[in-house]
Amino acid sequence: MSDPSYLSGDLAPVPDEIEAHDLEITGALPAELTGRYFRNGPNPRPGEDPGHWFGGHGMLHGVRLRDGRAEWYRNRWVRTRKFTENAPFVSDTGLDLTAVSANTHVIRHAGRILALVENGLPHEVTPELATVGPYDFGGRLTTAMTAHPKQDPLTDELHFFGYGFFPPFLTYHRLSPAGELVESREIEVPGPTMMHDFAVTENHLIWLDLPMVFDLNREGMPYAWEDGYGARIGLSPRAGGPTRWFDVDPCYVFHVGNAWEDDHGRVVLNAARYSPDAWFSLWRGIGGSVDPARHAGAAGAAALHRWILDPVSGTTKEEALDDRGVEFPTFNEDLLGRHSRYLYTVGSDAIVKYDQRDGSAQVRKTGGNTGEAVFVPAEGAAGEDEGWLLSVVTSGESSELVVLDAADLSDVASVRLPRRVPAGFHGSWFAEG
Repeated sequence: MSDPSYLSGDLAPVPDEIEAHDLEITGALPAELTGRYFRNGPNPRPGEDPGHWFGGHGMLHGVRLRDGRAEWYRNRWVRTRKFTENAPFVSDTGLDLTAVSANTHVIRHAGRILALVENGLPHEVTPELATVGPYDFGGRLTTAMTAHPKQDPLTDELHFFGYGFFPPFLTYHRLSPAGELVESREIEVPGPTMMHDFAVTENHLIWLDLPMVFDLNREGMPYAWEDGYGARIGLSPRAGGPTRWFDVDPCYVFHVGNAWEDDHGRVVLNAARYSPDAWFSLWRGIGGSVDPARHAGAAGAAALHRWILDPVSGTTKEEALDDRGVEFPTFNEDLLGRHSRYLYTVGSDAIVKYDQRDGSAQVRKTGGNTGEAVFVPAEGAAGEDEGWLLSVVTSGESSELVVLDAADLSDVASVRLPRRVPAGFHGSWFAEG
């Protein structure tokens, strides 16, 4: 009997933790790229079948770069209570927010490195990828934490949310630049949905209230598409106040690009959007349960989409920006919440750079499964795309950390990794002075 799709091919887990030093480099690494690249993703232990790609234990892959050298690679599982004790997430005493996979993202804020998954607490790890343990901001965080917090580049505040299976279904949180949880407030929504990402502009928080709804009676990943729930986008004032909701065509969104307010006060949001057909195909392919009679022939790919929300008139405009399949949109986060021109996305074997000013797209084939392209700005950059893109590219049993010039997607360098890195989710670059 063959392994399910989420345990085979590019998604197949690796069996152990290793490390290697003085890695082979092709090209020349910029000396300015001194720091650590970390990437997170699901990786069940040998013999485990989590039933869904999203269920595997979190594994961090790290590469240390310094002064033009690749000093080390190492991979480590995030040692949550689910990993070390097989602790249940749901029990007679309620939910254990430490019994999670911590498999989705890894960020740094206020000196702490945190591995994230949206249904539980963050887990702090060291710069060498050892797990310190769950972190609840001095006991103040009592909800889960999204894997996609947003750090305001002007204030260094960290904005995030937690969604729950029971009321309150959605709670907004804000950290100070020092890492103190200084604000928590409920955002009223009608039910528990799988809200993976959100966006922030100068004056607004942007919510994606979409029809993937929690269903405790479902086996495996407990979510199902519910047509009757509807689809809408919400705008909450960052300063506080009621949320304004805008109905949109049914869809699902895992990942937003950037968002901003235009000269007319309208909110512009770009994201990788799944049509209902594409969603059902994707969900079935990674282990989700769907009605087999629905949308059986569609390809499970998202495409770049834009919504323009007008808080004054209450109107919504939405438009497809491209029809090719892309995911994991990234950008120069020095412009988070403000107008940005460039957006970097990945296809199955390519990086696609969009110019949001003229609508053009530049495609760079990579020759393998291509991970999220993390943008690293050059020191003292004069242009928005002056810097590098870092991505893990895997072909067969070989993986490389690829460094491209973000301006023209040309080769800068690649670091040969000592093992295949399974397809995963999100990474970050942590610069060192």
